Amino acid sequence: MPSPGVKLTYDDFLLFPDDGLRHELIDGEHYVTASPNTKHQRISINLAVPIGGWLELHPISQLFHAPFDVVFSQFDVVEPDLLYLSNERAATALTSQHVRGTPELVIEISSPATRRRDETTKRHLYERSGVSEYCVIDPDIDRIRAYPREGEAFAGVVELSADAGEILVTPLLPGLEIPLSRVLKQ
Repeated sequence: MPSPGVKLTYDDFLLFPDDGLRHELIDGEHYVTASPNTKHQRISINLAVPIGGWLELHPISQLFHAPFDVVFSQFDVVEPDLLYLSNERAATALTSQHVRGTPELVIEISSPATRRRDETTKRHLYERSGVSEYCVIDPDIDRIRAYPREGEAFAGVVELSADAGEILVTPLLPGLEIPLSRVLKQ
């Protein structure tokens, strides 16, 4: 562990072991998370499949899923569960190794171990980095919290519930509607 006040950098990040764990840096602090569980993986697929199908018909952007690094700065390197880059942004931010820059949409699937980090630390990082929309899926309560950007900051939170029969939409993917019951199904 680094000394108090010492920030780790992307160069340090590259030295982390390839151990099957999720390693991230936020403001130079190292976070490690265990591999996702089965429910997490199902939710990720339940989102990636309809979004990917929509993108085949409307090739305006690219979708990526973890493990895939997003390098915001030398002190901020994260591995979102899903991320979306418009073709325009991908032209400048996408490298052969990772994203170097800001995705328009970031989706995190929370667990008890990551919930606080996803809702606070990562939300602040994504907000200050210019992410257009951030979604946090909480499988334990079958809810999605969406944070759309308005100007320089997130406009607040829009909470959606599978129990209420709500549908996930985003202006980034116009016309795509994904029922939460489909996303959160077992």
